[in-house]
Amino acid sequence: MPALTTAHLLPIVMLVGSNVFMTFAWYGHLGHKGAAIWLVILASWMIALPEYMLAVPANRFGSAVYSTAELKTMQEIITLTVFAGFSVLWLKEPLGWNHAIGFCLIAAGAFFIFQGKA
Repeated sequence: MPALTTAHLLPIVMLVGSNVFMTFAWYGHLGHKGAAIWLVILASWMIALPEYMLAVPANRFGSAVYSTAELKTMQEIITLTVFAGFSVLWLKEPLGWNHAIGFCLIAAGAFFIFQGKA
């Protein structure tokens, strides 16, 4: 297994940060259903700007050490992980056994994506 360097870790950290912003931009308003939709859209766009400021360079930097398929796979696993925490902690929606099995199957798919690397 190759050693993890800053070049390997920085894109992952940036993708985690971008996913936190995007999850709040897309789903954070569900805790404030009484807010006007135009205000929700404006707030979501303002939250999404930092998301893009993290995601775009994360993919640019990450492409130096990861394939596009690997970057996308990491993005999806990070998205599910961040969303699972957000769902439980912010939205107070429990995750069940079916969610756990589904997430594990997706993680298994991610495992196979990374098997082609030497």
